[in-house]
Amino acid sequence: MVTTSPGHLVRDFLGSAQIFTSAINDLLEQQLQRVTGKKLTFSQLKLLKMVSLTEGYTISNAAAFLGVSNAAASRAVDRLVRRDLIQRTEAEADRRAVRLSLTEAGRHLLASYDAASNRALQALFEQFPSDELRHAADLLDSLSLGIVDRGNGRGEVCFRCGIHFRETCLLRQTARRDCHFHLHRKHELDDARTRPSPDGEPA
Repeated sequence: MVTTSPGHLVRDFLGSAQIFTSAINDLLEQQLQRVTGKKLTFSQLKLLKMVSLTEGYTISNAAAFLGVSNAAASRAVDRLVRRDLIQRTEAEADRRAVRLSLTEAGRHLLASYDAASNRALQALFEQFPSDELRHAADLLDSLSLGIVDRGNGRGEVCFRCGIHFRETCLLRQTARRDCHFHLHRKHELDDARTRPSPDGEPA
């Protein structure tokens, strides 16, 4: 009987996870190309999605989310503004700040992509029992949170996970931690303000 050491099992698992992630990313990029005709990059799509999930993000927020400089983020926003997918307005409280929002064209493009990607993903995953998918998702969530709990600077960690697939932040939902980028809708912000904290006071 052939046995596999725990170390080899972990490496096999991580290898499988990496292959799965790459395959899914390729699938999503294919759907993006079909919807936009190769006129939008996946990085630009991420920026559109981020703006759609927030109530006006600033250039510096976009830079932090994309992991680029403010100048690079500003250029990315400029390209989307020129394509009439994003609009910039001055924040009421501070005219030096810029708030980002989707235009009607941006909302339409994002909705078209979401519909195409949802169809592709449903066709891919419908062959698997829902309980198996739930178990796999729970396992991955537990591993991700375990890695964060063992790491340093936990307050600064952001999974950037739900931006394509989830409306709720895993860190906020499971670890009761504020989402670093506030990738959630307004009603979740309202819920967070009124949700009791562990000591009985509103969060």
